[in-house]
Amino acid sequence: MRFLKRLIEDSDTTAGRAFDAFIQALIIVSLLTYAFDTLPNLSARWEFILRVIELFCVLVFTAEYIARIIVADRKTVFIFSFFGIIDFLAIAPFYLYFDIHLVSLRALRLLRLLRVFKLVRYSNSIKRFHRAFLIAKEELLLFLFVTLVIIYLASVGIYQFENPAQPKAFSSVFASLWWAVATLTTVGYGDIVPITVGGKVFTFVILLMGLGVVSIPAGMVATALSKAREFED
Repeated sequence: MRFLKRLIEDSDTTAGRAFDAFIQALIIVSLLTYAFDTLPNLSARWEFILRVIELFCVLVFTAEYIARIIVADRKTVFIFSFFGIIDFLAIAPFYLYFDIHLVSLRALRLLRLLRVFKLVRYSNSIKRFHRAFLIAKEELLLFLFVTLVIIYLASVGIYQFENPAQPKAFSSVFASLWWAVATLTTVGYGDIVPITVGGKVFTFVILLMGLGVVSIPAGMVATALSKAREFED
């Protein structure tokens, strides 16, 4: 038990570093397997090879998950922690694969991509980013709420300006949500554009606000990352 705990939780030992590297390599292999599995016209031989690789990865991840529960001082806390949930979701699609009545097969396969978040445990830089998110969590949540309010108001505004001129494109506030998101994020697909003078002026204002929507969270995260580095030093 003591050796297992050091192997899993102590990355300063040779065995711990080897274990971390092995798990990281398996995560990357499993993600590549998912990508290759989407290729059309795969031969039966390659399908079999991909299934064997996926089975091996899942068995190792399952053993790792069980081992982490065993060595955890507070098992319930680990199970419902961020990493505990990610570890569980990384293996759950395999065991639910054949029960297509429980959840759609496509959704199960998509859950396999959550394995990329397992890399967070083994990267100091990503850990720092996670710490920075926790530092700026309240500010980011507040900004997200404000952004959602702005998107709603933008949808209502453009609907009032453009619905009389374009009743099909801006048929409702809900139909205008796509325009609001594309404009506020400065993506501007151009599939729905205002044609009235009022709509164009309103769009100009929304575009200016969109610059803040994009830049403010980046500034918050950058500040939080600096604080996270200070804690490490």
